[in-house]
Amino acid sequence: MSESALRVVNPLGLHARPAAKVVECANRFSSDITLLFNGKEIDAKSIMSVLMLAAGQGSDLVLRVSGEDEVAAREAMEILFSSGFGELE
Repeated sequence: MSESALRVVNPLGLHARPAAKVVECANRFSSDITLLFNGKEIDAKSIMSVLMLAAGQGSDLVLRVSGEDEVAAREAMEILFSSGFGELE
């Protein structure tokens, strides 16, 4: 299992479009991928779970990945979050 810290950097936070990108990215991998925020641990492959985090700009999350492709999955999620889900100018 690997963990890393993620920060929501886009101005609107994890609204519908970024949440869909998180789920799409997570579902490309066979590993279990979870996000932790404000005491909640959710499955990153579930759109409803990601949306219910209600993580705004500046929120710090913990990413946990476990499985045979965990390194690639962690790196893909880190890139997605650091790019602001394509919403940064």
